[in-house]
Amino acid sequence: MWGLVTKESFAQENIGAIAADPMLVLVSAGLFLFALCVFGCVAVLRENLCLMKTFALILVVLISIEALLVIFVEFFKNEISASMRSSMLAGIVRYQDDLDVKFIMDEIQSNLQCCGVDTYRDWQLNIYYNCSAPGVLACGVPPTCCVDPLENGTVWNSQCGVGALAMDEFTAQSVVFLGGCLGSLSRWAEEHRLAIVIPEGLVFAVQILGVFIIARLMDSIYSYQKHIKNYYRPRL
Repeated sequence: MWGLVTKESFAQENIGAIAADPMLVLVSAGLFLFALCVFGCVAVLRENLCLMKTFALILVVLISIEALLVIFVEFFKNEISASMRSSMLAGIVRYQDDLDVKFIMDEIQSNLQCCGVDTYRDWQLNIYYNCSAPGVLACGVPPTCCVDPLENGTVWNSQCGVGALAMDEFTAQSVVFLGGCLGSLSRWAEEHRLAIVIPEGLVFAVQILGVFIIARLMDSIYSYQKHIKNYYRPRL
């Protein structure tokens, strides 16, 4: 909440995009997982069959949703790519106005050595970097687009990308990365497919193991309760 207030996410002009705020999404996901873990611990410690059934059901639902997401990603790659493109273009537009978006775009561009979405000229969409803008950033790109942002120094030159949009591609290639980040992201995902699949598999395995353990524990409780009832049953 403090972060959202600090970023003025509740301001009238920003309230429409609050549902897609990265901070809100991550915090909400974290709170949900924390609450789910606490719920599961309480269910097991109290040996409450109703709570354990509910916890197991939630895990089954999560596993089903994750499986459907994997299938969706495999069969709708083009649609996902188009959605990512739209989101990244929106990120360029909001680059100076949202610190989270700025951080994400900077991390993508600096780590993948790319600039923009399809090409470095996508930064024309940003009102501060557009060549018609009145500020010092006009016709420029962020420093994370620069081939050598340090310029043989130890501190990033925040102005290294200024004027890049006014250059022709031959001249600009020595200053900034020309290729867009959407293609770089796709190539990175293909190259690191195994590194992505293994954690996903581990998450699936842990969740399935959780359902199995809960089922075994419930079976033990049922057996114990049945034994107790039979033991104390009045004998004629």
